[in-house]
Amino acid sequence: METREKIIIIGGGFAGLQLAKTLNNKNKKVIVLDRVNHHMFQPLFYQVACGRIEPSNISFPFRKIFQQSRNTQFRLTDVQEIIPSQNKVITKEAEFSYDKLIIATGCKTNFFGNDDLESKAYAMKNTQEAISIRNNILLTFEKLILEKSRSDDGNWNIVIVGSGATGVELAGAFSEMKKDILPRDYPYMNFDQLKIILISSTEKPLAVMSPEAQEKSEQYLKELGVDFWSGEYVVDYDGNRVLMKSGKVIPSNNVIWAAGVTGNVINGFPAEALMKNRYIVDRYNRVVGYNNIFAVGDICYMETPKYDKGHPQVANVAINQAKNLGKNILKKNKSEWSEFEYDDKGSLATIGKHRAVVDLPYLKFQGFLAWYFWMFLHLMLILSVRNKIAVFFNWMWSYFNKDSSLRLIIAPNNKNNTQQ
Repeated sequence: METREKIIIIGGGFAGLQLAKTLNNKNKKVIVLDRVNHHMFQPLFYQVACGRIEPSNISFPFRKIFQQSRNTQFRLTDVQEIIPSQNKVITKEAEFSYDKLIIATGCKTNFFGNDDLESKAYAMKNTQEAISIRNNILLTFEKLILEKSRSDDGNWNIVIVGSGATGVELAGAFSEMKKDILPRDYPYMNFDQLKIILISSTEKPLAVMSPEAQEKSEQYLKELGVDFWSGEYVVDYDGNRVLMKSGKVIPSNNVIWAAGVTGNVINGFPAEALMKNRYIVDRYNRVVGYNNIFAVGDICYMETPKYDKGHPQVANVAINQAKNLGKNILKKNKSEWSEFEYDDKGSLATIGKHRAVVDLPYLKFQGFLAWYFWMFLHLMLILSVRNKIAVFFNWMWSYFNKDSSLRLIIAPNNKNNTQQ
């Protein structure tokens, strides 16, 4: 009986999950390793942070996804090291051997080495962080209504650092929350004092999109009352004040960092295998210097004729790399393998109700039509029918009522359950 090839996939994000689905029920033994037990639909984290949808609506348990699989297993564990010379993956609890290894660990928030920022500002790269933002924002107003005085200016400023898609979407959502929701929840508070401040190192928001999208998104932010600070750099944050390179200071107890990402690199590889904290790979996603180790998605750095400085770290690249690698692995002869090249289908972002920008290869449009297009596309990308219906219902409820019932403060239980 022929022994099935054993493939380990580290990470169950867009790339890892797509690769596992491509290899599902094929003549391979596949094991997916991840530190959490579910796949997360990251583009909608900002809606969790603003209380518009429940985390469960955009989270999908791996064991449910692979419930009917005949060849794919999942293990909940945190990978500590890879030993390529022994074909081993070392985790906190166990060791795993492999014939082929695929690294799909994605990215984490880049604080550029600033420990104060990392410890005091909020990131938004996983479900727990999105919930933490929601908790902290809501706790701020509960605190203010008890104090019945404006004792701390920082309580009234929500600062978002970074004007990419995540930054502008958060700014738009919080602005609508300020206008439509918070005054009804806290009728005796004056929310004119609440400022939503978006800090950008570039002159315009959404710098990677077209000039038309940049101009329109800045217009939308101003219409929503967002304070857009362009050409500014945050150098530090002490938990109470945001310090700018220009010397300006913003008092704030609510700072969300959306200003960059860096790869989740695993120990075990020499420095020459890395570029910009990403694994250097060839056109087949093979890590340089290794025949049976691959990297896909945000964690890999691949130069191609169209992208000589690496691909953008977006979901579409990750998904398409994983599809291509999966198809290659299933081919009997490596001579039949196909090189990867990314065909950019466009980009889009939403900045509040009826406000969105869409850049397609041959078409650019903004406004309410772009907003409906954004909603439809994201709804279709959500995995299960049940979750599609739940998200659609929440969106429709919010659309007609300008409200949601999901503003729950869910603080972690700090009780130590360690057995003595």
